[in-house]
Amino acid sequence: MSSQSSRRGHLARRLFQLYAGLALYGASSALLVRSGLGLEPWNVLHQGLSERTGLSMGVVLTVVGAAVLLLWIPLRQRPGLGTVSNVLVIGAAMDATLAVVPDAHGPAARVALMAAGVVLNGAATGSYIAARFGPGPRDGLMTGLHLRTGVSVRLVRTAIEIAVVVTGFALGGTVGVGTLLYAVAIGPLAQLFLRVFAVPPAPGGGTVVATGQPRRAILRP
Repeated sequence: MSSQSSRRGHLARRLFQLYAGLALYGASSALLVRSGLGLEPWNVLHQGLSERTGLSMGVVLTVVGAAVLLLWIPLRQRPGLGTVSNVLVIGAAMDATLAVVPDAHGPAARVALMAAGVVLNGAATGSYIAARFGPGPRDGLMTGLHLRTGVSVRLVRTAIEIAVVVTGFALGGTVGVGTLLYAVAIGPLAQLFLRVFAVPPAPGGGTVVATGQPRRAILRP
């Protein structure tokens, strides 16, 4: 196989991982919604805004993502293909999944959906980040604030997520055991799946299409 063909194959794999990861992220988030046992921090806000506005969660997620992306301008962050795709794909995948998956009834079904949602979300995170097409809009906000203020990434992330959870809960978003499980499990799961989906360097050092920093780019829809 020629070097050019190898580079095309390498790029095709990265693109597949990017969009498969984003679609799976939206679907896994929808499973958490249907479990009724609690959502990821940002989706607590999205659900609360959805309840107040009458818009679907996917539409709210997309609008909030676009608004957060605008905040990158004063923070001097540069989006990649993955950043823009994050805004466009995850919300659509979430709404599509919510349209076909009904609410869970009974403790066993609800726990199963919650567990599946968390694990699949970790897999989606690893797939998306390992593709190296740039961070999601909320990650860029986190790292941008860190760079501009000098406050640690951990503290910035914690402050942002507490703010969105409290606001979302006040608006009617669901906080529960799923929220806690997600907070505890997503880091180890993302780290595991980053290794599983790691993409080797392009043969011959091909052109970089977009860059990202996986160690700091934990996806938050």
